[in-house]
Amino acid sequence: MWAYNETFYQIYPIGFCGAPVHNDGVTVPRIKKIGEWSEYLETLGIGSIILNPIFESDNHGYDTRDFKKIDCRLGTNDDFKEVCQTLHEHHVKIMLDGVFNHVGRGFWAFQDVQEKKWDSPYKDWFHISFDGNSCYNDGFWYEGWEGHFELVKLNLQNPAVVDYLLDCVRFWIEEFDIDGLRLDVAYSLDHNFMRRLRHFCEELKPGFALIGEVLFGDYNIIVNDEMLHSCTNYECYKGIYSSFNSMNMFEIAHSLNRQYGPEQWCIYRGKHLMNFVDNHDVTRIASILTNKNHLPLTYGILFGMPGIPCIYYGSEWGEEGVKAPDNDYALRPCFDAPKPNELTELIEKLIVIRRESDALCNGGYHNVVLTNHQLVFERRSDSERVLVAINAGDCDFTAGNGELNGDYTELITGETGNLSGSLNMPAYSIQYLKMN
Repeated sequence: MWAYNETFYQIYPIGFCGAPVHNDGVTVPRIKKIGEWSEYLETLGIGSIILNPIFESDNHGYDTRDFKKIDCRLGTNDDFKEVCQTLHEHHVKIMLDGVFNHVGRGFWAFQDVQEKKWDSPYKDWFHISFDGNSCYNDGFWYEGWEGHFELVKLNLQNPAVVDYLLDCVRFWIEEFDIDGLRLDVAYSLDHNFMRRLRHFCEELKPGFALIGEVLFGDYNIIVNDEMLHSCTNYECYKGIYSSFNSMNMFEIAHSLNRQYGPEQWCIYRGKHLMNFVDNHDVTRIASILTNKNHLPLTYGILFGMPGIPCIYYGSEWGEEGVKAPDNDYALRPCFDAPKPNELTELIEKLIVIRRESDALCNGGYHNVVLTNHQLVFERRSDSERVLVAINAGDCDFTAGNGELNGDYTELITGETGNLSGSLNMPAYSIQYLKMN
């Protein structure tokens, strides 16, 4: 699976392209801006972008009206086709947001039910009761997603709904040549639907990647050979920023070992979960860290740990953004152009290092040195051994351990040296030591 060796870059198009928050019905080709960033993304080393919703919707994109039409605020289908061609020419793959759990109240089939009630051929596409009423006074009750009644839950156990959604996926592949899907709220999706989707996509476009949004629970339930290739690793997301803010590296080390460690009971060995330090739903990492010296170190862990790294647009240069109690607008800004800096340069190096390292892409995980402020872990495959060393403290530290032995090349700086039972870790440092 190509996705396991690549770094992803997540964009929330409605915000990124400066579109109105509410659908104003005016067609403007704002989505072309994504194509204008393709050279920057190629230089950064991005293997694929993840685009949050781009299809016609009522407001934020997750309230879909039409799965086969690009949102007019972003442009036309032809505009997006042009963007996809440009991205592919710059060796950047495209993953779209598959919002299959629910639609907006403006969705064409739901509007048919509003008009025709019992007589609508689409009444069984949703979870509807004509014995009740909705908060919108529709004359019937329907299930909304987690109590959000602007999001109408689809009935994925209805074969007609599944056939329709798969037909939309076929359309996206044939029309835009996309390479994968992020499945919104994958934890809510019908498992048989996901099995059918996996088989359908693999037959249509071998190597098509499916990555699910999962917040909690056992990821093995949906990340397996029958369903999804990967899912979001929220456990380690929390562990990364929390370890730095509490100056307790035991938290992230515990999560990583629990998931990927050498012991028989470790739960996700051999899997490639999607890792991130922020995204479109959470406060940006630059705003959540209490010590700004830790910002580069979070990426040191992100690219060194098992799984697939994903960067949220703007965070690669340390953009700030705080989630508000009632909206996410501050998390989804419009930038005139990329603003690369020293952090961006570091991330660019880490992307190359990881892509070219079998140990970092596919190797096992093992904690070597662990203190409150320092963490050294080993990534080892059959062909390579890499030590990742993070010092979150404000002073130098010398780590001692019998496993710290042998000649090495430091992959970030290119320096070479020899370890004989100890490793000097400068304050606020990241080291990737390839052991010879």
